[in-house]
Amino acid sequence: MSAMARDSLNAWFYRQMAAWAGLLRRGDLELEYWERVRTLRPRDTDVLAAIANRRAARGDKRGAIALLEHSVEIDPSKAHAWFNLGFLKQETGEHDAALRSFDRALALDAKFDRAWYGKALSLIESGRVDEALAALHKVVELQPMSPYGFYQLAHAYRRLGQTDQVAETIRKLSKFEPKVALQLQRETGVDAGVEDPFGSGRRKQGA
Repeated sequence: MSAMARDSLNAWFYRQMAAWAGLLRRGDLELEYWERVRTLRPRDTDVLAAIANRRAARGDKRGAIALLEHSVEIDPSKAHAWFNLGFLKQETGEHDAALRSFDRALALDAKFDRAWYGKALSLIESGRVDEALAALHKVVELQPMSPYGFYQLAHAYRRLGQTDQVAETIRKLSKFEPKVALQLQRETGVDAGVEDPFGSGRRKQGA
């Protein structure tokens, strides 16, 4: 057997062992096997991403960031790698760097809703709430039945003092997530006319 064939077989075996270790929730062993794969496939960006994910889950965010930075250097064409890098930068409070990564992800995939959402959160944390509105509108456009974009959008409007827009956003959300809409109404202090459907003696939502 050639050295190349032997390395390929070993890499396959270590991947299988990493998968089993993961199923058995043996985190240390899983990471050890992935590192063995990396020794054989040092420029495999999928392997780097797998190790980064597991390092981040163990609290080693800096180590995960370094791996993802290396990954996008090797192959800058993967939107998910840029997103994951942006997410970790956001987690460590590096919002300018996070925004650059989210923008790289969106340049590769303009319909990447999680990247729009991440961008909006970093813009909000950076005090650029007005800029976050455009990103949040993309989120609700791409995921019209998900409450997360609407939730952040309502709070963004509240920060900007646009109470009419807060109320409109809450009413839209109430059509498919009434509990979240009620929560938003309480948190923002804006009466959008949304009532608890399980309450009694109250006007119906949208009245």
